[in-house]
Amino acid sequence: MARISYPPVSAQLLGATDEGLISLELQDGTVYQGYSFGAQKSVAGELVFQTGMVGYPESITDPSYRGQILVITFPLVGNYGVPSRETMDDLLEDIPAHFEASQIHIAGLITASYSGEDFSHHLATSSLGTWLKEQGIPAIYGVDTRALTKRIRQEGSMLGRMLLQKKDLVNGYVNGEKGSFLQSKDWRAGFELIDWVNPNTMNLVAEGEFVHCSFDTKCSDIVRSINQEAQNLSPRPLKGPKASIWTADTCFMLRCRVKV
Repeated sequence: MARISYPPVSAQLLGATDEGLISLELQDGTVYQGYSFGAQKSVAGELVFQTGMVGYPESITDPSYRGQILVITFPLVGNYGVPSRETMDDLLEDIPAHFEASQIHIAGLITASYSGEDFSHHLATSSLGTWLKEQGIPAIYGVDTRALTKRIRQEGSMLGRMLLQKKDLVNGYVNGEKGSFLQSKDWRAGFELIDWVNPNTMNLVAEGEFVHCSFDTKCSDIVRSINQEAQNLSPRPLKGPKASIWTADTCFMLRCRVKV
């Protein structure tokens, strides 16, 4: 098994609080290290990547990423902050207006760079890091996401675990002794250790509460777009007192959803 450890590919944000390092260990033994900017915890899951240039609030709230560690390939993340979590959608009343679900579904987030608190957007109410901490989701920046994505593409689906740096360290050394974890076979001594987790073997559906069978949370933007044109779109369940789908002029049959 390969034992290659890659240090962060960028410097830490100027003036940012030092929140320590996180080592992303792949199932094949490869390790990518970066700077923590989310919740202070270790997690494990399946590694997946996303190539979109914008839309990280939508991506990390997408229920299809449940239990997965998401790699965002676009090098600029966090620059427009995060909109309000309290403003609810007029049509999908139980979902915030600018998200795919009412909570973050990814297990962890991997980025090449992060804008920190220097975000700018008229809808933004907080930074990405603040939101991730609210939801208990770890995240790192400073990772060569291009190299990581190429590895995932070449090797196929693989598990990963984000291991948080231990607190009893002095200037990047274990017990004050020279032995930096960067590109060292002894890097494990400076980081927590947790078990591997494969979300594909878990019943993630059981974690939610089924409420109706008409619209998938992954289709939230589709529903909103249709409603902007039609102005009279109404979600309806397949069963129950409101199951009058056959009285409509047009019926869009989308996948079932769970309340998230």
